[in-house]
Amino acid sequence: MPVSLGSASRASTSEAASDGFMWRLWLGLVVALVSGCAYSLGPTNGQIAGARSIQVRPFTSNALEPRLTEYVANSLRKNIQRDGTFRLETGHDGDIILTGAILRFDRTELSFQPADILTPRDYRVSIVAAITARERVTGKVLVSREVTGYSTVRVGSDLPSAERQAVPLIADDLGRKITSILSESPW
Repeated sequence: MPVSLGSASRASTSEAASDGFMWRLWLGLVVALVSGCAYSLGPTNGQIAGARSIQVRPFTSNALEPRLTEYVANSLRKNIQRDGTFRLETGHDGDIILTGAILRFDRTELSFQPADILTPRDYRVSIVAAITARERVTGKVLVSREVTGYSTVRVGSDLPSAERQAVPLIADDLGRKITSILSESPW
């Protein structure tokens, strides 16, 4: 059988293109791994992960919403453990003592029913807390500020139930923000 020279040259051309593609793919992978893609593990403020411990004291509450402090404390502890910048101290005093007070539990209208501009459809429900982080040994205040956690609530026929279901989400948002403030502060 006669062999066509055209089919042989096409086969060698496709193999060369495939080799060039694989070489570029490997080069791109090596460059991505070496550059690190601008992501860093661990604390971003120069601290060593877990070198300092933190104790979260129960928050006080000025809000009338029941069990709000428990949701916030649980979320805050969970987020501190997840972040890894600090060791969570539960039995003894930590290097840093975190105290706080829940100042407000607010509900603000975001949007209204299309046919009735007086009836809200969506609310922004928020928890405002004042936090203070102090060094246990020196008493030096490391952080003292107000932090707000919030979530959007779509109102159905029962606003109190919708708010109750949103409270864990709001507390988690507040816990993430407080943890971020603590772990990114340059003390």
